[in-house]
Amino acid sequence: MTEEELSHRMKVIQFTEEDVARLKKLSPYAREYAEPVIEEFYRHLLSFEEMRAFFPDRRTLDYVKRKQKEYFVRLTEGDYGMKYVEDRLLIGAVHEKIDLPIKTYLAMYAYYENQVASRLRAAFAGHADEAFDVFLSLIKLIRLDMILAIDAYSLRREQTIRQQEEAIRELSTPVLRIRDRLLILPIIGLIDRKRATQITAQLLTSIRNARARVIVIDITGVPVVDTDTANHLVQTVEAARLLGAQVITTGLSSEIAQTIVRLGVDLSRLNTVGDLQGGVEEAERILGYRVIRGEGGSSYLEAG
Repeated sequence: MTEEELSHRMKVIQFTEEDVARLKKLSPYAREYAEPVIEEFYRHLLSFEEMRAFFPDRRTLDYVKRKQKEYFVRLTEGDYGMKYVEDRLLIGAVHEKIDLPIKTYLAMYAYYENQVASRLRAAFAGHADEAFDVFLSLIKLIRLDMILAIDAYSLRREQTIRQQEEAIRELSTPVLRIRDRLLILPIIGLIDRKRATQITAQLLTSIRNARARVIVIDITGVPVVDTDTANHLVQTVEAARLLGAQVITTGLSSEIAQTIVRLGVDLSRLNTVGDLQGGVEEAERILGYRVIRGEGGSSYLEAG
């Protein structure tokens, strides 16, 4: 949120200095009624069994109620700049953090409107027109707050989704060390540009950390290889070579091989082996490992 964006939103909802002046008149009433309004709201909310699960302990409930009381009072203090926006976004984030459904959070605003309307009637007895104007000003501000709440929920959810996607990417592209100086990178699933970049960065970091000399990249689990994927594979091999490591590519199916030929991608720099086992054996040969036959038919590797 920027100053320009906030100003634009204010203009869209037609929130003016006249509205600010009207809301300031409500400040004494807001301070007087904040406690009973919030307490009554949470009594109402917690009367629903499914809602009680979101407030598992007294500490959580007291914290949320305190924030709501501050919010209620803040509605009429008259300063609706960036600090106000930050406070509103924080409150929305707090409720999203406890997994309170946004439909329930938005229901709070409807409750506030009902409660304020009934109290305005009493506070402005005999001045119905003034009470109506004040109520309209409050509704404008509440609508702005509802938009900010949705922003806060959306931002938190997007952050959670990005974190989950990143975790899935890391899990789906593990770099495994199976021998001294030998790494395996099994790739599963589709490879888009972002994932390809992440795979390369992860592999190069692992090469440096493990001081690897040979890497086996297995693409058996990659269903489709297009031009971008093939080119990025070549770039990854070249980047590994600059760090002093050789790359063996395994798992090219006949369909993918034919596709790569049709695409015209230059794969002359790739060292390809049919399957993962063959790739590991080739890597071990490059590293100088020998198979030693022991007694009873057992065998083990010995570094050359």
